[in-house]
Amino acid sequence: MPRRSRRVRGILAVAAAATLVLAGCGDKSAGDPEGPGAGGLSIEPLMQIDAAGKEVPAADAATAADPAGNGKATCPPTTSIAMAGALTGPDAALGINIVNGVHLAIDQHNKANPGCQIQVKPFDTEGDPQKASQVIPQIVNDPSIIGVVGPAFSGETKATGQILSDAGLVAVSSSATNATLTQNGWKTFFRGLANDDVQGPSVAKYLVDTAGYQKVCVVQDNTDYGVGLAKSITAGLGAAADPACAASIKKGDKDFSATVTKIANAQPDAIFYSGYYAEAAPLVQQLRDGNVEAAFVSADGTNDPQFVSQAGDSATGAVLSCPCGPAPAEFATAYEELHGQAPGVYSVEAYDLATILATGIDAGESTRPGLLEYVRGYNGDGLARHYQWDADGELSAALIWVYEVG
Repeated sequence: MPRRSRRVRGILAVAAAATLVLAGCGDKSAGDPEGPGAGGLSIEPLMQIDAAGKEVPAADAATAADPAGNGKATCPPTTSIAMAGALTGPDAALGINIVNGVHLAIDQHNKANPGCQIQVKPFDTEGDPQKASQVIPQIVNDPSIIGVVGPAFSGETKATGQILSDAGLVAVSSSATNATLTQNGWKTFFRGLANDDVQGPSVAKYLVDTAGYQKVCVVQDNTDYGVGLAKSITAGLGAAADPACAASIKKGDKDFSATVTKIANAQPDAIFYSGYYAEAAPLVQQLRDGNVEAAFVSADGTNDPQFVSQAGDSATGAVLSCPCGPAPAEFATAYEELHGQAPGVYSVEAYDLATILATGIDAGESTRPGLLEYVRGYNGDGLARHYQWDADGELSAALIWVYEVG
């Protein structure tokens, strides 16, 4: 089991109870679309934290925008929005969580507005930048599509952001967190959650000041997401990040024996893994098999029930951060009724962003330029947080959630 002081366990137990009341999550977290995993394990929310790693109250879902609107909307019959992300491949669960959130928002909108039936057109990028570079032009060349939820991953967003910007097509991402994405001069990209330069320092402060870890090994994969987040986490950890046990792995790797040996020799208090669940699961298994008992910590790329399912008991006690929030109970019920499974990581954000696009369409913005300007000037609450963007497409305020596998 990961090492944790009795004092910290007490803090987290109180925080978990408070968070469940505030967020109205019931007994399933936002990262638990399939319910309990191996051995009854599930991903449970602990607390929302600020840049100092301290607990802050959750958002009030009662003030969130309703995709149903007033039921009087009208729009052209071809009006469509797209979703772009991994719907197949090793990280498909994350993309499915997103497209399901989009479908729920638009389903609720369309049922309430017979005069405006918005179509959702999903596009599978497999989470691959090269594949996305072939898929995004298809979206751009479809004149019926006036907005996009996505791209989902940072690498594919980096590869295609200029294409979307040149086309004047608004792209609201519920999941691409690499901090540099908003520094490219794109005019149509809006990030719907905190970036890694917010997540990194916040989680680092939490690990050092709240959890009390003094020595952390940072392991990263070679994706844009993994590299960017690891850089931010390492900087935030300061002296607690031990460069002697820092390690890099490749996306798709399954044998981590060299990394395990390196970490075992370092005897850290914690390991922070910056990457996706497909590699996080075998990594934590091999760490436990190698008698490494240090706490396993990761972020939104790992925060999915597939991590728990694939890692089994080795996932017990893992701490997973995310700029994404847990699902309020009413949302979770509606989501499960429509999709036959509970919501997952990014589902709430995808729902909120699709709702914003729908409210723009309902306000009469049925063209790409009109919907772009609507989003640029948007200022309102969602289920997950308040949405208002600066000139670069970053949220004016964004916070981080901490979860635990138990």
